[in-house]
Amino acid sequence: MSGNSFIQSVDDRTKLAGANKLEVLLFSLGQDEGSERDEVFGINVFKVREVMRVPEITHAPDMPDAVEGMVSLRGSMVPVVNLPKFCGVVSNNKPKILMITEYNKNVQGFLVDSVDMIQRLSWDQVKAPPPMLAHRLGGLVTAVTELKDGRLVMIMDVEKVLAETAGFYDDDMLFDGVIANEINQNHTVVFADDSSVARTQIKTTLDKLGFRHLSATNGAEAWKMLKNIAEHCEATGRDIHNEISLILTDVEMPEMDGYVLTRKIKSDSRFHGIPVIMHSSLTAGQNQALGKNVGADDYVSKFQPRELAAKLEEMIHGKPGA
Repeated sequence: MSGNSFIQSVDDRTKLAGANKLEVLLFSLGQDEGSERDEVFGINVFKVREVMRVPEITHAPDMPDAVEGMVSLRGSMVPVVNLPKFCGVVSNNKPKILMITEYNKNVQGFLVDSVDMIQRLSWDQVKAPPPMLAHRLGGLVTAVTELKDGRLVMIMDVEKVLAETAGFYDDDMLFDGVIANEINQNHTVVFADDSSVARTQIKTTLDKLGFRHLSATNGAEAWKMLKNIAEHCEATGRDIHNEISLILTDVEMPEMDGYVLTRKIKSDSRFHGIPVIMHSSLTAGQNQALGKNVGADDYVSKFQPRELAAKLEEMIHGKPGA
C-alpha cells in the first residue's frame, strides 16, 4: 500500500477531528506464545505516512535494543523500531509490515506483524484504560475502545515508544534557555494530555519557568476541572483570571479531544479572556487551521520546550520573556 492510496483524503479526516472523531489504523504485533489470538492496537491515521512490506533494513552497531536499523525512503534514512520486540511479544514469525509514521516532525518506521483496517471512532467511545490494563506493556496503552465485533482496541502511546527507544524527548539540551521568570509564580497554567511522556515534559517546562500548574489526562477531565474552578469563583466572588492564566491542551485525547474542549471553553463566557494553546504532535497545517476555527489562540508543536516556553510568556505577559 502506498501513502497515496492509504490516506485518501486528508481534508475529510481533518473534519472528523472537529466532530470529536478520529480514524485509526488497526494493527497486530503478532500472536504471543501462549496467547489464543492476536491483540489489536490502533494508531491515528493522521500520523501514518505509508504502509509497506518490510524492505531491506540496514543494520548498524550501537543502536537501542528494539531499533532494527535504518531503511532508505526516497533518499532519506529512516530509523526502524521493532514494535513486537519492544513490547516483549515473543513469536516465531518475523514482522511483515512497516508503518512509516511522523511524530513532531520526526519520521520513523514501526515493524508490525500485520495491519487490518481503518476504523472510524468517536473519542467519547475511547476511554482511559483501567489501571490493570494501563500498566500492561510498560504503560504503553494510553486509551482503549471496543469495536462492534467485540474486539478490544488498545491505542498505543507512540510518544512513549519513541522516548524509550531513541531518547527523543529526554535531552536536557531541549530546555536550554527555558529560564524562570519571577512574576510567573503568580500565574497558573492548566494543561491536558493523555501521554505520560508529554505531561512530564510540559511539567518540566512549567517548573523551569516558575509557573504554577494543574494537569488532566484527557479533555473530559480537564473540562470538569475547569467547570469546578469557574463554579468556585462564582460562589466566592473570586476573579477566575487569578486562578487560571492559560489553558494548554493536547489534540488527541480519550473521551473528549482538544478541539471539543477548546470549543467548550471558548463558548463559556466565564473563561472569556483566558488564552487556549493547542499542543500537539499533529503538526499539519490543516490541524492548525482547525484549531483556530474552534477558537484556539495559538498552536505549538509538542516536544519543543523552548518554543512552548516562548509562547507561554508571550500569551501570558504580552511579549516573550516580559
